[in-house]
Order: sequence, then C-alpha cells, then structure tokens
Amino acid sequence: MAGSLLGQDSGSTAAVTVIKRALELESESRYPQALVCYQEGIDLLLQVLKGTKDVTRKSNLRKRISDYMDRAESIKKYLDQEKEAGKYHKQIKIEENATGFSYESLFQEYLNETVTEVWIEDPYIRHTHQLYNFLRFCEMLVKGQCKVKTIHLLTSLDEGSGKEQQSSGLEEIRESLRNHGVQLELEYSSLIHDREIRFNNGWMIKIGRGLDYFKKPQIQVTFLPRVLMPTNYNRGRIPPKEKNRLGF
Repeated sequence: MAGSLLGQDSGSTAAVTVIKRALELESESRYPQALVCYQEGIDLLLQVLKGTKDVTRKSNLRKRISDYMDRAESIKKYLDQEKEAGKYHKQIKIEENATGFSYESLFQEYLNETVTEVWIEDPYIRHTHQLYNFLRFCEMLVKGQCKVKTIHLLTSLDEGSGKEQQSSGLEEIRESLRNHGVQLELEYSSLIHDREIRFNNGWMIKIGRGLDYFKKPQIQVTFLPRVLMPTNYNRGRIPPKEKNRLGF
C-alpha cells in the first residue's frame, strides 16, 4: 500500500521505506518510534509532491499524505494522554562509540518554559571530565527555552586526593550559574547509588551512567562528536501522587 502510486525515483523510494517502517512500528504498538517515522516519511512525501507535475499523481499523493498525517496525529494524541496520566515510558539504548546523543538531543524536548527547578542525583561528579559534563548540562539549561532558577545537585564527596578539585570545581560552577541568575544547591551523601534527573514539570530521566556517559577524552577537542560508552536511557512522566511525594 505505501509503495503504490509513488513512482521509483530515489525520493519516492526513501519515502516508501520510512512509511513502511512507521506502519510496522505502529502495528507493534511502538508508538513513539512510529510517530518519528511518520513525521520523517511525511516530510519526504511532501518533497516528492513538490516535484510532481502529473495532476492525477499529485492528487493521490495529497490523499496519501493526509492519511498519514491523520495517523501521526492520532498517535501523538495518544502519547500526550499517556504522558499526562503518568504512564509514558521510553527506553533508549546507547551503544558503545555511538554519536548524536548530546544532552540537547536527549533533554531538550522536556525543557519547556514551565521548567524552573531541576534535581540531579549522580554520585560521580568528581573528576575533571565529570565536572565538565555537569557544566555542559548546566549550560544547556541556561541557554534553553526553560526558565531554570534553581538546580539541586546531590552527589558523593571525594574523600581522596581529588577532594579539593571537586570542591573548587563545583564552587566555580556555582558562581558562574549565580552570574546567570541561577542558584546551585549542593548536597553530599555517601549513600546514593542511583542516577536520575527530575524536572518540576513532572519528567524524570534515568541514565545508567548518569551524566558521565561520554568517554573520557584523551585530549580536549570541542568540535568533534563526543564518543559514548554504552548505557540505558529511561524517561517517564511522574504521576501526580508521586510528584507530591517528591515535593514538586
């Protein structure tokens, strides 16, 4: 069905491939991935439509695009309902040496203008590269569309030779954030093991390695894609009752 009436040029072939994948994902109830494929497929179909001169084919393409837009909108409404009910959960597995999983790509869709407070629990914000990762995360919050006023960091204290480096590094980040109108609240605990990030709009993100899922660089080259270590990324909406318990 997806391939009929589209022709055999490269643009049409690409559109058919993506739409077929969207249909497969939808049939498997993998709705977040299906929505992404529908959106990409629709964009490709619109490009095909622009280059089509045949009137009949244009009409068929418009109808096909309209049908897929309806399916995508239906999925989007369903996912929005799941998010509001606190039932939405998605897992992303980041493979070793993968690229393209920056903090922006993972977090930005949850950082709307309602976000004013962020909680980070990560036992390992100690070494230079870990402090740098935390700084990059804070920069993303400050530069984004959200209106963050307070960042809470719960981490463990380095009791070894790196204690002074950890303390001075976090104090520098605190001062930098203060200059941007953001308060950094620091708390140390030797009991934390889990890693999670919470936003006061209800989203909770769990990453197996916390913010430290980038491989430690041998040299600092800021314009190259950052290479990743394998980890799992889980995100979900916090139900209203749970939000009250956590103090949102």
